[in-house]
Amino acid sequence: MYSPEMERIPCVIMRSGTSKGIYLLSNDLPEDPETRDKVILSIFGSPDSRQIDGLGGADPLTSKLAIISVSDREDADIDYTFGQVEIKKPYVDYSSNCGNISAGVGPFAIQQGLVRAVEPVTTVRIYNTNTKKVFVAEVPVKNGKPQVKGGYKVDGVPGTGARIGINMAGTIGAKTGRLLPTGNAMDTLDIKGFGLLPVSMLDAGSPMVFVRAKDLGLKGTESPGEIDSDPKMLELLEEIRTTAAVVMGIAPDQETARTKIRAVPMVAFVSPPQDYASHIDGIPVSANDIDFVSRDMFMGIMHKTYSGTATVCTGCAAVTPGTIVNEAMGKTITDGMVRIGHPGGIIECDMSVRDGKIVKAAYGRTARRIMEGYVYVPREILD
Repeated sequence: MYSPEMERIPCVIMRSGTSKGIYLLSNDLPEDPETRDKVILSIFGSPDSRQIDGLGGADPLTSKLAIISVSDREDADIDYTFGQVEIKKPYVDYSSNCGNISAGVGPFAIQQGLVRAVEPVTTVRIYNTNTKKVFVAEVPVKNGKPQVKGGYKVDGVPGTGARIGINMAGTIGAKTGRLLPTGNAMDTLDIKGFGLLPVSMLDAGSPMVFVRAKDLGLKGTESPGEIDSDPKMLELLEEIRTTAAVVMGIAPDQETARTKIRAVPMVAFVSPPQDYASHIDGIPVSANDIDFVSRDMFMGIMHKTYSGTATVCTGCAAVTPGTIVNEAMGKTITDGMVRIGHPGGIIECDMSVRDGKIVKAAYGRTARRIMEGYVYVPREILD
C-alpha cells in the first residue's frame, strides 16, 4: 500500500524516435491548468538540474510529455498535447509540437484501446492541440498490438524496429499561417553583435530559421560537444533565434522568446554534402549518401540527432526554391526523399509537391513502450 501523503497517477514511458517521453491520459490529470502543470513538474522532478526526484532524464530530449485523449473532432481520432518540461525552471512549454514524441502517440493510443487496431497497418489521425493541426501516423500492427520488431533503422537509436510513418504536411503554417512567414524564401536579419545575416524562415512541423554554417564561421559538421561548449556561439545562435521569433510573429519581443517561447523557432545551420563521422557511434557518413548537412539547435543546445518536426520543416525548405537549404542541396525536387546529414547519422523526409503545393512531408520513426505503471506525486499539490 502506498503512502497516504502521495497520489498515484497512471503513466507510460516510451522511447519514441530519438527522444524519450512520459505519456499520460488527459483524464488522469487535474483539469485546472496551473494544478496540472504542478503535477507534471513533480512527475519529472523539475526544477532540478538532475531531475533526481522524478522521471525526467536531465536532458531536453528526455524531459518530454504527451497528454492523450480521445478526440471529439470528425477529422481526428486522438487529441494530443506535447509539453517540453523545463529542467531548471518550474515551467512547461506548450508552444510547439515534437516530431519524435508524436511517433509514439499512435502506438500508445492503440495499446490503450483508444483506437481500434487494424492489421497490418492502423492509420491514426492525430489532432495536435499545440499547433491546432491534424497529422497522420501509420502504425504497423500484429496480433492486435502495435508492432515493435522490424528492420527499420533510426540513426541515433540502438538496433532496428517497426517503421511508423508520419505525414505532417497538414502542419504547414500552423504557427504563423503560412510556409514562408515573411513571404520570402530568404531574408536578411540584423543580428545584435554580429550584423546582417541571410536566413530562411519557414513554418512546417515546427517553425525554423536556417542559416549557412559558413556565415557563422562553422564547417557545418560540428558535434554537439563542440557547439555546446562554446558560450559565444550559443549566445549568437540564441540571438538569431529570438530575432527571428519576432520577425516571424511568434513572439512579441526577444525577451518573451528567451523566457517563455524557448522551443521555437528552432535554429539550424546547414552546409553542402560532406564526409564526416557520426558523433554517436563513429560510423562514417558519406557525402554521397546525403543531400546536405544540418545541425539543429533545441532548447539552447544542439540536438544530438535531428528532431522529427525539424525534419519536416527542413524537408519543406529543401523543396522550396531560393531557401538556404535548397541552395545547400543544389537542386530542387518535387517527389522523393530529402536526405539530411545530422550529428548521429542520416534522416530522410519523403516529399511530394503538386502544383506548387507541398502535399506530403513524411518521415519514419520507431517507438517502444519501456514501462507502464504509476508515478507518485505529493497529494498536497492537488489540494
